[in-house]
Amino acid sequence: MPTRRGDARFGRRTYGHARRRTDAPDGASRDAAVMQINVSAQRHIDAPADRVYRYIADFRDHHPKFLPPQFGPLEIETGGVGAGTVHRFSLTLAGRRSEYRVRVGEPEPGRVLIESDPSRLMLTTFTVDRELDGSSRVTIHTRWHTPGLAGLMERIFATRMLRRVYRAELNLLDRYARETVPDSRPRVRTGTGVASLA
Repeated sequence: MPTRRGDARFGRRTYGHARRRTDAPDGASRDAAVMQINVSAQRHIDAPADRVYRYIADFRDHHPKFLPPQFGPLEIETGGVGAGTVHRFSLTLAGRRSEYRVRVGEPEPGRVLIESDPSRLMLTTFTVDRELDGSSRVTIHTRWHTPGLAGLMERIFATRMLRRVYRAELNLLDRYARETVPDSRPRVRTGTGVASLA
């Protein structure tokens, strides 16, 4: 297994076996059967997009405060805000705990932030879009690759559980963004560039 007002919508989950993949992240076998699994969740957030993005990108002071209980403590190794941040966390699904070490990138600063874990062939994308009324819409999407029977089991079970976790995270983010007083201090950038699965 790898790694949101009440109108939560969930993106399409797509799965597929692939042989000799050319688009699989580095480390994925291109000769063995590999299953790519996708899970996404989307929700309206009753707060401005720039503020919501800032909360998502700040892994030191804000992001941990809207994580659901399935996530363990977030441990910062490098940085803490935006691209260049490296952090560790655990995720427990169905009693099974998995550890992750991810690097943060910002391919579109202010709109798109990613977390990548090359060891697990996993990429999570947070996309924050502005709404016409001044609010925002956030999408969380995770893609990972798993070979063989493990991939089939994860497709059946893990995707459903992770979707529930993302729904809870987006609900918590909406409440947090509405209730938290905006920080007027300028954002401190700790790094630049784009993280990838390479």
